[in-house]
Amino acid sequence: MLATLKTESTLTDRYQTTVPETVRRALHLGKRDKILYTIRPNGEVVLTHAGSVEKDDPLLGQFLTFLASDIANHPDNLYAVNTNLVQHIQSLTSGVKVILDEALQDADE
Repeated sequence: MLATLKTESTLTDRYQTTVPETVRRALHLGKRDKILYTIRPNGEVVLTHAGSVEKDDPLLGQFLTFLASDIANHPDNLYAVNTNLVQHIQSLTSGVKVILDEALQDADE
């Protein structure tokens, strides 16, 4: 199971805050980048790099927006992933090196 990293920051009197370094690195944020806040029905707020989805794939952003909306409107359709399935997937992918910043290769290459 992946560990969850938690960090915090403080609001100033003007409701401003500094994004912690660990968050900036995780989201590949630079100066003047935009941040997207997604507020879920349970009050949870998800912070993402606003430009990253649209820069990479304009349709992915639309799909993720649709998916978030569908989850919010139909939470009863969500089910936990079976532990056996997770273990099977892990066995199939063990030893596979993944570089998230690297472009995917075409099947012809």
